[in-house]
Amino acid sequence: MESSTAATQPLTKARRIWMAILLGSLAAFGPLTIDMYLPSFPSIANDLGTSASLVQLSLTACLLGLAGGQLVIGPVSDMKGRKGPMMISLSAYVAASILCVFAPSIWVLIAARFLQGFSASAGIVISRAVVRDLYTGKELTKFFALLMLVNGLAPILAPVAGGIVLELTTWHGVFAILSFIGLFMLITVFMLLPETLTNENRATAGIKRTILTFGDLVKDRTFTGYALAQGLVMAGIFAYVSGTPFVYQGIYGVSAQVFSFLFAMNGIGLIIGSQLTGRLAGIIAETKILFTGLLVTTSASILLMAMILIEAPLLFIVIPIFFIVSCVGVVTTTCFSLAMETQGHRAGSASALLGLLPFLFGATSAPLVGVAGENTAVPMGLIILIANLGALACYLLLVRNK
Repeated sequence: MESSTAATQPLTKARRIWMAILLGSLAAFGPLTIDMYLPSFPSIANDLGTSASLVQLSLTACLLGLAGGQLVIGPVSDMKGRKGPMMISLSAYVAASILCVFAPSIWVLIAARFLQGFSASAGIVISRAVVRDLYTGKELTKFFALLMLVNGLAPILAPVAGGIVLELTTWHGVFAILSFIGLFMLITVFMLLPETLTNENRATAGIKRTILTFGDLVKDRTFTGYALAQGLVMAGIFAYVSGTPFVYQGIYGVSAQVFSFLFAMNGIGLIIGSQLTGRLAGIIAETKILFTGLLVTTSASILLMAMILIEAPLLFIVIPIFFIVSCVGVVTTTCFSLAMETQGHRAGSASALLGLLPFLFGATSAPLVGVAGENTAVPMGLIILIANLGALACYLLLVRNK
């Protein structure tokens, strides 16, 4: 059977690279769905006659969809396999993207963004579960770093592509392109993705067992520590994602294209962080790599808050943000590997929880960025600082101090 072959035989180098490209592309649906429309925030507000906070609410709705979707789709993939749920979700993603294109009001757009996020979550949770089906230990870390290389291209290319689309057409074109990408990936998954979860490894229980599995994961102090650390670091990143379109373009007066360039530079930092982690995984203990990443991102957060308070030039805002985003590649790669190491029998559910918290925390932090209006960056800096301090504390208290 294809499932047995995919799950038990090692991949050749060429097959490994192609699998990383495919799974990385699926995992990229999250950042792609989030980032590509960011340069459109001001134009969406103007076109739909709404406020910046309501446009940011469309981002929150997407994040809630990404969080809730993983909670549902992860356990389903443990019971039904990886490929079938992935194809159904991609079909729903195409439909939701088309609804975004023709949204007549901000509230319809918000609802459509929730559906878009819910369906996009399958790419994140299932791609991670497939990786765990195929690898364990340091090989898991190394392959996940390779996955992050492909996945990291989305934060670079998505806002740049969104800025280019805005030069040629309106924000509706952004969602039209996302619908075509979803259709392309649906065909690709149908043709190329093998089933990696063998029948004997599939969960047979229903909703009750799923809830109990989540309960067992939460009771696992070490797993919870890694999950919370990763989730809080990502909460800070979503504050940055939600705040910088208005901070950069509104306060500092840069164009949509310059904003896209600055956003893309941080995406390069994300790739550097994840690849450096993959290279060091076999040399330095992963817990040490994680701790270093948490220390660097917390220090950079303190510097960012100081620069915001003294109203420093844009360059002194951009530099600490670069280090904060770069450390995401370090923290997410190590947290995922360390948390999933002993979760083979419940990889889908564990992957779902690891994917849930970043978007759940992000859905909370993103709208708070705009509470003081569009003319201050203080809420953004404060949320990033609190989130990263919390991540460091969770690691120290739940993992290192166990």
